[in-house]
Parts: sequence; structure tokens; C-alpha cells
Amino acid sequence: MPQTRHAEGTNTPAQGPREIVERDGVRFTLLGTAHVSRASAEEARQMAGETRFDAVAVELCETRRQAMRDPEHLAKLDLFQVFREGKAGMVAATLALGAYQRRLSEQLGSEPGAEMRWAEDAARERQAPVWLVDREVGITLRRVYRSQKWWQRLPMIAGLFTSLLSREKVDAQQIEQLKEGDVVESSFRELAEQSPALHRTLVEERDHYMAQRLLSELENSESRPREVLVVVGAGHLKGLADALKNQARDAQREAELATTPPPARWPRYLPWVVVAIILSGFALGFARSPELGLRMFGDWVLINGGLSALGAAAALAHPLTILGSMLAAPLTSLNPTIGAGFVAAAIELSLRRPRVADFQGLRDQVVHWSGWWRNRVARTLLVFLFVSLGSAAGTYLGGFRVFEHLFSA
Repeated sequence: MPQTRHAEGTNTPAQGPREIVERDGVRFTLLGTAHVSRASAEEARQMAGETRFDAVAVELCETRRQAMRDPEHLAKLDLFQVFREGKAGMVAATLALGAYQRRLSEQLGSEPGAEMRWAEDAARERQAPVWLVDREVGITLRRVYRSQKWWQRLPMIAGLFTSLLSREKVDAQQIEQLKEGDVVESSFRELAEQSPALHRTLVEERDHYMAQRLLSELENSESRPREVLVVVGAGHLKGLADALKNQARDAQREAELATTPPPARWPRYLPWVVVAIILSGFALGFARSPELGLRMFGDWVLINGGLSALGAAAALAHPLTILGSMLAAPLTSLNPTIGAGFVAAAIELSLRRPRVADFQGLRDQVVHWSGWWRNRVARTLLVFLFVSLGSAAGTYLGGFRVFEHLFSA
């Protein structure tokens, strides 16, 4: 039967919190770390170097590991593909989280998450297997987004980006939060405290996923380990220990937690419904009189195109991109298969193609909010996001204006 207990010395100042779970003949030592503590990093490195551990597991996914190991990985971005595949928001969020982490590094003189990297280094030096057991950060972010009701999503995104981009210094409260969680959890902490669904996605799901990954690695190991060191943030310690103790190996559960839930069906049809309503309004207006129809269409172009152009201007886009956004938005808003943000980003890329230096300096420049406007890669992402938001707002405000004409005529 699985057993769990506190390791000796858990409460001593020299050691971080620990849990030990014994199951199926394997002893798992769970080391809880503080993500901003050099002492935690040193302890993780020291323990990972001990030969008694046959394998070392770390709270990392491949994407976060790559970002940590290869600072130049962003230089491999294909921006056109990012926009085509609808990943611009995800890339921007990842950059914002990375910028937040870099500001922490500058402020504290200690790299958040260093304990994971140092533990991996120590294990590889003695040729011990290293298991990456955390869920992919992109999947976590998408599940966070899907966990919120549709009316909660825009305020959540706006609040996240505002908090991540606006602070040159990270306040003491957030540093304290990072002692138990990680950068992703800290960024959403205030929202998660008010949303059980958000807390479940950020913390509980990952506890269960990491437990399943540990059991999966154990199942697939060529030589079954007797002792495994698991390095995780202190906030995951109890939940992971409980999950590891009580859960059976369930490949289907692991697969479910590693995928993004399908979106609700009705949002797919909503843009087409809106387009049909607006086109019906135009038809009714022109049927009453050509003058009324032209006024309605003129207001539609002015509102939709104007707000999209305003978004492009806010991103400091090229003047031709601003003009293109104004001309494209009234048309793309009536064709849900293509977005004004995509058109604007494509124009911006053709006029101001990012240089090698933009990709190489991206990670450093976005640490401070002004760098998002100076760097061509980051600015193109802002063009896409701001124009998309402007067009979305313009579609609804312009639609209301169309029907206001009909009812007042």
C-alpha cells in the first residue's frame, strides 16, 4: 500500500519542506522548493547529485525547459505561421510571463526556477535519468482560458497583461507568492483566489498530472528505480503527495489532462449569426431608401474601421498598416474566416520585416513595457492583438449603430 509521511528535518531551517511517498516498491522523495530562493536551488542541486536517487523528476515541461536552456529559441519563430495557426495570443502570453520572470531575476539576483535547472544538471552529471513531469505551459494557459466563462475571459486577459507589463519592479507580495508557486501561478493568483475553476486548473490538475507522469515514467523505465527525487514548488507538495499516494496509473486520465477541452459549439456560430443580422440590417436599410442604406454603411465603415485603425495606431504600427486596418476591418468583420488582426499583422510584417537582431533581443527587450513597442517581433504581436480587439469592438458597436438607424428612421 502507498504510504506518505514527512521526512525527518522538514521543519529545520536548513531544509525545504519534504514528503516521502512509498508505493509499489519505490520511494519517492518530494522536495518542495521556493522558486525565488538560491538556498532552494542549492539544496535541489545537492540532493539531485546524491547517488541514492536512481532518477530525478523536475516540475518542468519541454517548452519551459527549452526556454530555460536555449535563450535563442525565439529566433526560430515563424511569425506568419504563428498568426495563421491562431497562436499569437499564446506567444504574447508566453513572452509576458518570460518578461515577468526576467524582471524577478534582475530584482532578486536569483533566477526563478533555477532549482529545476540545477537539479537537472546535477542528475545529468552522474548520468541519472531526468523526468520532465509538468504539463505543457501552453496547454495549461489554454485550459485556464477555457475554465472561465466567456464574459470573464477579456477582463482576465487584460488584467494579466496589465499586471505583467506594467510593473518595472515586482512587489513583495508577489515575491512571497512565488515562494510557494511558480511564475504561472503567481500571475493568476489574485484571480485564482476568487475562482475555484481557475485554482483547479492551475494547481489541482497539475498535481494530478504530475502524479500520472511519475507513474508513467516508472512504468516505462528500462531498469525500475528504487528511489526517485521529485523537485516541485512547495505549493504542489501536499497535493502531489496525496495524488501519488491515492491514484492508480490511468493513461486515459493523463491524456485528458494533457489536452485542451474542445470549445463550446455556440461561439463557432456566433460570428455568422452576427454577420447575418448586420447584413439583414443593411438590406432593410437600402430597401427603405438608398440614402438610409448609405448612412448605415458609412457609419459601419467609420466605427469598425476607425476602432481597428486606433488599435493599430496604439501599437505604433506603420502608417500603411493603420490605413490597411481601417480599410480591411469593415470587410473582414463580415467574413468570419479571416480576421482584421491577421491582415494588419501581414501588412506590418511586409513593411517592417523583423531583423535577426529583433529575434535575438526579443527576450531581453520585452522585460520592460517600452520594449514591446521597440522590438519589431513584439510590436507585430501587439498589432495583431490590438487590431483584433478594435475590430471586435467595432463589429458590435457598428452593428448597434446600424439598427439604431433602422429604428429611428
